[in-house]
Amino acid sequence: MSASVKESLQLQLLEMEMLFSMFPNQGEVKLEDVNALTNIKRYLEGRREALPPKIEFVITLQIEEPKVKIDLQVTMPHNYPFVALQLFGRSSELDRQQQLLLNKGLTSYIGTFDPGELCVCAAIQWLQDNSASYFLNRKLVYEPSTQAKPVKNTFLRMWIYSHHIYHQDLRKKILEAGKRLDVTGFCMTGKPGIICVEGFKEHCEEFWHTIRYPNWKHISCKHAESMETEGNGEDLRLFHSFEELLLEAHGDYGLRNDYHMNLGQFLEFLKKHKSEHVFQILFGIESKSSES
Repeated sequence: MSASVKESLQLQLLEMEMLFSMFPNQGEVKLEDVNALTNIKRYLEGRREALPPKIEFVITLQIEEPKVKIDLQVTMPHNYPFVALQLFGRSSELDRQQQLLLNKGLTSYIGTFDPGELCVCAAIQWLQDNSASYFLNRKLVYEPSTQAKPVKNTFLRMWIYSHHIYHQDLRKKILEAGKRLDVTGFCMTGKPGIICVEGFKEHCEEFWHTIRYPNWKHISCKHAESMETEGNGEDLRLFHSFEELLLEAHGDYGLRNDYHMNLGQFLEFLKKHKSEHVFQILFGIESKSSES
């Protein structure tokens, strides 16, 4: 596995060099972690033992006709290009439906590449060649058609684990993102911090990207559940809104805000929302009782 990761990271650096040559002006390629490439080079040279963070960046593309801009958000998993690249395009000139269609088209195109093939440059070219139609034909999507077929969407539920969630600014950011993106779920503050977000796949992925920026290190998506739906997904939701979950803490340990949350109460909360199965996934503990 180690050799495979190193081979992947070497290819990622090669692709980043190509991108910087394509977009040479400062700020055109915006790395979320400005030290990401340096840390990868140190890892490959053996001067760093820990696996470096993933490369994450945004490229702003100027579409000539019509005159619009698209932000392409890219995340390179450590094993890319031997595993799928994570891409998401957004533009203020597109509504949610058109943005959904644009990203479905982009994802479908990237899915034609074989493992081991670099595809960021190809994704950029696809957007430059194909995105105009998503802007020019916006109104056509809403014209009634007797032959229209139901559109299948992916409903996603993500279970996110953090070492802790304390700071007011971060808690505010999480709640604002949840309410803005038409997702439901909760954010349990304290130690550990748990976030559940559910909704259409595109909204959940945008939420995930939003809360991680600029580089929240002690956070990971422990589990994801996806389901296909032809409706609005309301019947699949386990939660009715996105709220902050405040549970009783066991107390501090001489450190301010070092509150260890009562996992027994959290288990009872999960049971009420038909989610008891994720307790062991999150904590590696069998949910045999409500005691914590």
